[in-house]
Amino acid sequence: MKITKLGHCAMVLEHEGVKLLTDPGSFTVEQQNAVAGLHGILITHEHQDHLHIDSLKAVLANNPTAIIVGNSAVAKIVEEQIADTVVTVVGDGQSTDINGVSIEGFGKEHALVYPPNLGLVENTGYFVANKFYFPGDNFHNPGKKVDVLALPVAGPWMKLSDAVDFAKIIKARTAFGVHDGMIQPFFRSFVGGLLERFVPETKYFALQDGETKEF
Repeated sequence: MKITKLGHCAMVLEHEGVKLLTDPGSFTVEQQNAVAGLHGILITHEHQDHLHIDSLKAVLANNPTAIIVGNSAVAKIVEEQIADTVVTVVGDGQSTDINGVSIEGFGKEHALVYPPNLGLVENTGYFVANKFYFPGDNFHNPGKKVDVLALPVAGPWMKLSDAVDFAKIIKARTAFGVHDGMIQPFFRSFVGGLLERFVPETKYFALQDGETKEF
């Protein structure tokens, strides 16, 4: 699987001839709007740093046959705001495939931003091709072996120790940081030092925006 991290949570996944984009949000408009050749777009939840409607319109204009996958809350928003658009609903415990590449949904809620309920929207993590897992904005354990983990490392709903503890639980072969659009690029490698010390079984990469790596 080849992965290009556009920035924050926007990634391009290429696997067995299928090209997917994750979470086209407000932090990465310029980068994602230029992507072409997409077969699918996966959207974990409705917050603007993961779903930016105007940018999604531009992405769809460049990729008119791309299948959008999201949970029921995402589907409602997209279908209301972008005419003649249908979202394939994949929530917790549901699945589909795009040109033979499996997409499985895990988790129901966004992590709490602040009590009593700030930030609590439907959040679905996606497991792609029985290999790659991106949990969105929560640390939901899919309960199966993860080969490549897109690990959230920053945000108002988490602290860095949460990321390390999640990596300990998942024990992926390899991982890289996401949800890091608010972190200075030079600081992103700090997470790798923590993972190397506390989760040595996982090889961690601090992908920079625009970087591509084969996993």
